[in-house]
Amino acid sequence: MSRSAPVAPIAQSPRDDLESRQPPPPGCRRFRSASPASCCLPTFAKPGPGLPLVKKVIAEFLGTFILIFSAAATPIVNQKYDGAATLLGAATSAGLAVCVVIISIGHISGAHLNPSVTIAFAAARHFPWTHVPGYVVAQVLGSTAASFALKAIFHPFHSGGVTVPTLSTAQAFFLEFVITFTLMFVIVAVATDTRAVRELAGVAIGATVLLNVLVAGPSTGASMNPVRTLGPAIATGNYDEIWIYMVAPVAGAISGAYAYTAVKLGADGEEESQP
Repeated sequence: MSRSAPVAPIAQSPRDDLESRQPPPPGCRRFRSASPASCCLPTFAKPGPGLPLVKKVIAEFLGTFILIFSAAATPIVNQKYDGAATLLGAATSAGLAVCVVIISIGHISGAHLNPSVTIAFAAARHFPWTHVPGYVVAQVLGSTAASFALKAIFHPFHSGGVTVPTLSTAQAFFLEFVITFTLMFVIVAVATDTRAVRELAGVAIGATVLLNVLVAGPSTGASMNPVRTLGPAIATGNYDEIWIYMVAPVAGAISGAYAYTAVKLGADGEEESQP
């Protein structure tokens, strides 16, 4: 009976060996389960290497414009045409917008589209703090531009797509916190864990947005994003309870990022302890 030759271990390429010894960018960290060539984020969420910051910021502006234009337009259409879009239509519009923008510009800027996401990534050391101001300014400007574009298109402007709570202040704050926590938990899962199915990242995040709008749309407008509320608020002059949408999503996103990081690190430890 012939003996099979032992299988030689796969040698690490010189490039992978070199990249494994290089530190991640400032303000980021590499997890133990990450592949040698990976840093903080996979292809869809890691800003393009070597691209100047200005190009990433422009991509964030355009991506946020598309998202807010799509998400804020649906409530206006719903009011203008007697509920033609429905809640499911509003949820689908927001979810699809997130999905297509991630696929379109994720490889350029990371497609954050949301100050809560940018701040949470930076707080969890997946994104450099030095880039945060540029991203947030681009997101605010993109949202404002989209809101005024809608105002120029639709007459009357109706609510302008602004999110206003129909619950008590405490209930609205907690609901926005929870849905943003859920969103960021999913984002960090598909953006930082090399074991996740990266090809479906846009679909997973878009589906989470769709789900959250179905859950919280009638109650708070399901903002999950400070600029989703801020842009329409500026265009309409309606700042009712706006502080909820500035604070709760940021707090929820940071909590969601740390929650998945804690779970991920625990899973890494279990994997390393196995023979």
